[in-house]
Amino acid sequence: MNRDRLILLLISILLFIPFLGSVHLFDWDEINFAESAREMLQTGNWWQVTINYEPFREKPPLFFWMQALSMSLFGVGEFAARLPNAICGIITLQVMYSIGLKWQNKTFAWAWVLLYFGSVLPHLYFKSGIIDPWFNLFIFLSIYHLFITIDHSENGARKHAFFAGLFSGLAILTKGPVGFLLLLLTFLVWWIMNRLKKPANIGTVAVFALTVFFTSAIWFGYETLQNGPWFLVEFVQYQVELFLHPIAGHKQPFFYHCLVVLLGCFPMSIIALSTFRKSFSGDDHYLSQWMKYLFWVVLVLFSIVTTKIVHYSSMTYLPLSYLAALVAVRHLNGDQIKKWQFWWIGIQGTILSIVFIAVPVLLIFKNYWIESITDPFAAGNLSAEVPWMGWEWMIGLVFLVLILGALKLRTTAPKRAFILLTCGSALIISSLMVVIVPNVEGYSQRSAIKFFEEHQDEKAYFETFKYKSYANYFYGRVNPNTNTAQTAEVHYIVCKVQHIPNLLEKNMNLEHLYDKGGFSFYRKLN
Repeated sequence: MNRDRLILLLISILLFIPFLGSVHLFDWDEINFAESAREMLQTGNWWQVTINYEPFREKPPLFFWMQALSMSLFGVGEFAARLPNAICGIITLQVMYSIGLKWQNKTFAWAWVLLYFGSVLPHLYFKSGIIDPWFNLFIFLSIYHLFITIDHSENGARKHAFFAGLFSGLAILTKGPVGFLLLLLTFLVWWIMNRLKKPANIGTVAVFALTVFFTSAIWFGYETLQNGPWFLVEFVQYQVELFLHPIAGHKQPFFYHCLVVLLGCFPMSIIALSTFRKSFSGDDHYLSQWMKYLFWVVLVLFSIVTTKIVHYSSMTYLPLSYLAALVAVRHLNGDQIKKWQFWWIGIQGTILSIVFIAVPVLLIFKNYWIESITDPFAAGNLSAEVPWMGWEWMIGLVFLVLILGALKLRTTAPKRAFILLTCGSALIISSLMVVIVPNVEGYSQRSAIKFFEEHQDEKAYFETFKYKSYANYFYGRVNPNTNTAQTAEVHYIVCKVQHIPNLLEKNMNLEHLYDKGGFSFYRKLN
């Protein structure tokens, strides 16, 4: 391993691994996925994905295998649930560096890496326990090898077709057939843009197709042989429901993902904007075109899908960061970024800084304005006692200084400005995750999670009334003997404070335990 790769390895380890367990997992997805992994360990059945020990039709098992393996090594908890994505972050940055070095040079490779981990959402996802980082890496690698297979067939087309199929198959095992759909749609865009050009010979196509089939059949084939086609049928039905209907209330306007990517991927999204109205020469032209095809396929597809969740568009981050790196390197070489882009970085950076300053200040002095909150659940959340040290707002102030400093150096010392912007952003994001996010979590869900943790050693059944949660399963450490009200020895009910009248109407034989943080806790009497 050369010096640069070792430095990158150390940086990524320091950025992504420390403090992974400093805050509870968040409902729904983080806790949902961690619970499926925990149940694999509990039952010893790694081949069937379950929630509350009932078959879970929404996801294949590859990511849960990673989490279950992590939990078997480090124990069931937040650190183990998030560690697979931290490892994914370390690998992803190495992959980006390698590709950047192969097709461009060392400057480009570092620019690409710095832009990725120095942008808000891309950085945050490597500290999470959701599926998307691994899924995105597999899709990206599959399309990258497809690009080499088609546009650089002299470099071992069948070998790269094999890798394209392998990574597509792994994406299918991670999140289902969409792992092949994104590859197929990106290829079709390339095919149409190149006037139906023949992509490869039949042997190369066969290598790709067979590799996709046999890789995905590792689990899908086994599941079908063991239990019949029910999972495939229900899985497809669920995906159709996601496409046609806003599942679980996730209904957003058509432009939702455009805003998520544009605002959430600060600053790389702003830097990349100018690439969408220009093309590039040489090999860079071909790869940059594939990056554009992938970006637009993901953005358009998930804008059409009726169910819109913030991480659905996260696959755009990798191609977008590549395009941003093209602009950044040209700026470092004397081709100035447009003034409006600098203005945008300054304005959005200032707004983010103000938010980072305002959130802790408002929560520290909540007693001055909490009475104006009319929503009983929000007011209950904010009534929770969360300790603040009083200096947390300074993180936002430092961020503002970094943004203004980078803008001031943009013409006289562009390299220093770029490093200040990206590395400074990465350090601020990490600081927010360690200092601010745990306190915010203290207002939103911690009261309920603490209740489940306090009673997890009892043979208890936990019911959430009129709200959906997976925290009762994971933090209550539900086992196959306590996953129903009939088999458990004690029955607890948790509801949000605004639903107390509805609960009491339906269940008269309840003992009220206490109210805290917007939740009300009860024990059902025999």
